[in-house]
Amino acid sequence: MPILLFLIDTSASMNQRTDLGTSYLDIAKGAVELFLKLRARDPASRGDRYMLVTYDEPPYCIKAGWKENHATFMSELKNLQASGLTTLGQALRSSFDLLNLNRLISGIDNYGQGRNPFFLEPSILITITDGNKLTSTAGIQEELHLPLNSPLPGSELTKEPFRWDQRLFALVLRLPGLASTEPEQLGSVPTDESAITQMCEVTGGRSYCVRTQRMLNQCLESLVQKVQSGVVINFEKTGPDPLPIGEDGFMDSSRPSSSFAAQPWHSCHKLIYVRPNSKTGVPVGHWPIPESFWPDQNLPSLPPRTSHPIVRFSCVDCEPMVIDKLPFDKYELEPSPLTQYILERKSPHTCWQVFVTSSGKYNELGYPFGYLKASTTLTCVNLFVMPYNYPVLLPLLDDLFKVHKLKPNLKWRQAFDNYLKTLPPYYLLPLKKALRMMGAPNLISDNLDCGLSYSVISYLKKLSQQTKLESERILASVGKKPPQEIGIKVKNHSGGGVSLTHSKNFRKLLKEIIGETVPRLTELNTKEFAGFQVGLLNKDLKPQTYRNAYDIPRRGLLDQLTRMRSNLLKTHKFIVGQDEDSLHSVPVAQMGNYQEYLKTLASPLREIDPDQPKRLHTFGNPFKQDKKGMMIDEADEFVAGPQNKVKRPGEPNSPLSSKRRRNVTVIHDVHEEKTENGQTPPDGFLSKSAAPELMNMAGDGVPPNQSDSLSDDFISLRKDGLIPKPGGNALVGGTKNCSISVNDQKVSVTSTLGAVPNTLQITPAMAQGINADIKHQLMKEVRKFGRKYERIFILLEGVQGPLAVKKQFVEFTIKEAARFKRRVLIQYLEKVLEKIDSHYLLNNVNHINSRSSC
Repeated sequence: MPILLFLIDTSASMNQRTDLGTSYLDIAKGAVELFLKLRARDPASRGDRYMLVTYDEPPYCIKAGWKENHATFMSELKNLQASGLTTLGQALRSSFDLLNLNRLISGIDNYGQGRNPFFLEPSILITITDGNKLTSTAGIQEELHLPLNSPLPGSELTKEPFRWDQRLFALVLRLPGLASTEPEQLGSVPTDESAITQMCEVTGGRSYCVRTQRMLNQCLESLVQKVQSGVVINFEKTGPDPLPIGEDGFMDSSRPSSSFAAQPWHSCHKLIYVRPNSKTGVPVGHWPIPESFWPDQNLPSLPPRTSHPIVRFSCVDCEPMVIDKLPFDKYELEPSPLTQYILERKSPHTCWQVFVTSSGKYNELGYPFGYLKASTTLTCVNLFVMPYNYPVLLPLLDDLFKVHKLKPNLKWRQAFDNYLKTLPPYYLLPLKKALRMMGAPNLISDNLDCGLSYSVISYLKKLSQQTKLESERILASVGKKPPQEIGIKVKNHSGGGVSLTHSKNFRKLLKEIIGETVPRLTELNTKEFAGFQVGLLNKDLKPQTYRNAYDIPRRGLLDQLTRMRSNLLKTHKFIVGQDEDSLHSVPVAQMGNYQEYLKTLASPLREIDPDQPKRLHTFGNPFKQDKKGMMIDEADEFVAGPQNKVKRPGEPNSPLSSKRRRNVTVIHDVHEEKTENGQTPPDGFLSKSAAPELMNMAGDGVPPNQSDSLSDDFISLRKDGLIPKPGGNALVGGTKNCSISVNDQKVSVTSTLGAVPNTLQITPAMAQGINADIKHQLMKEVRKFGRKYERIFILLEGVQGPLAVKKQFVEFTIKEAARFKRRVLIQYLEKVLEKIDSHYLLNNVNHINSRSSC
């Protein structure tokens, strides 16, 4: 399971802008997102673990660690802000400590017991920085220094802060602020010249000097290929160089070898690939790489080991040794000058033995534990790890099986015991397992000794327990914000009674102001004000615009200092409604994430009528085709205009379905009614304002024999009414009477201002109840989806009372329609409102004329 840790430079210098107008921090965020997309192409990325660390003070620098999921990682990445110093050394130390948090608990490093390449946590640390000077509270640093002290127990067991399965890669942004006129150079991306380059090379990684966006994409493609499971080893040559190979493939002793000149292949710092098992998915191995010391019971403590083992190879050609059923480990070397040199020799049937200095008890160089050999196809070089001092063991095992037939004699046992004396104690257990796999008799005692003293073993157990506590503390602090500045308080030192005018510095400053002396820069003496602290007197101070410092009264100096700090750090918004910069720095991949935006909104109030279908949003998804509950954008319909649709029999708007709703219905008999002076009665405004398709689709309680006369009446109403014409938005008029049918009893309501017919007199209490019910029905009808407004106009027809009451109901309906953005309905209602106002004015004029004539 590879671990990908991103160390993002969040110093203030990352706010600088490129020629495209984007800041370095925005480019860093985009680079991380692009890397994740490129990495997702590999099926092996499903097991990746992502961590995020910044330049903040530890432990607040850890934004996403071992327990945080991918969503938390992306959220913290999006919310990063650039402020502070370029504390690269401290950030790297915190990153490595985070990676090493559980290694001592799991025993993956196996201190004092050999190095197992198949016990690993492959980690890639990618840092993105601007390559500027390293700054800290102590000043500017010319070199990169990692803090020596680490809060992690057991860190003293390794000389370096990193491990052999952890590599550092750096993307150093050097993008210009102005567009370059020179053509972009193609080719490989060079390394950077900043201080982090050397650190990358020490871990087995490298740095990239990024000058263009294309180079950044090229670097990310390269980094994706670097995510490999393996460990870094230092290969160093020991002894003389090999004889050159002639054209015939044999040694050419006549050609001198350059044994005294340093060659690139003499020392290589490269990775060996540790492939996972195809069945289990995890690496499987048998033999460790020996330690650089001999474990002894008398050792009071373990000597610190280097992160990368130093493996020395001898250039003496040897024959590769292997016997049946004896397990061995095979690791491919990363391409390097060493692999290139071995492949150029074209000798796949010979090998070079490898050693670890001081690994043996009686030999300074140690005994060989494996060999380097080119593949038979000469495509790669492999490291074969065998049992320690395998040139002695393999002949013994071969004789055991072929000569002694698994029944060794005394001479063989003595030779085998002498071999065990040269074997480090931690090799006994894997050798015992290998012999059991081969079917050999039990030749090694069951009482195995690891070779470590009791004090060392106790110390390692104690470190494991301490690491658990420290791990819990660090993991608990992940995601927490650093504490805010509580302010500094000023101690009162004015008790001495010395006047400020007697101060030498003050009198000198006055002379410089009035021009008597030439002002000169003086160094700040920090010891002079060692006891002073500046504090916040009022935490509720609001920021102000910039003022002249000399206009501030003495009693307001401390409060103004707080405002100045607020202005400098931009912790407040000066403009009402001003958004945070982070709201306008959303990556393109997150711009359509409407679900995350909905989570930040307050919970909506419950619906007035829970029986109504819920409004479905279609934001950002053009493929939602839920025709039953999909919300219609009426703005588009208003542009397109109303369209005539052919009604099918049996639909809710057809006369056939209207027969089913005759128990309680509102019946409209449309007819043309004129007054004596040729004007339309004022109470007939609603029927004139209704669209013909609305009136046709009403169908509530219209008997079948009236459908033909209804359409004829509509034709006559088109002459001077407010009925909208097909395909347009113009309104024409018409009138009608209204009768209410309740339990087969009709109550007629005329549309004139005259007296109510004698069939039933509507009292004010009845009118108030009818209007209250109509108002409730109007609220429900406006909320409904679609463009079926006929019911709304029918309800408005039934409003009881004078013209002012009808006007109030129309205005109320307009407000409700505005809440739900019913723009077409609002246009219709506004036309109705204009008609009401014109009738109201006409009635007033007629009333005044009738009074004057009297």
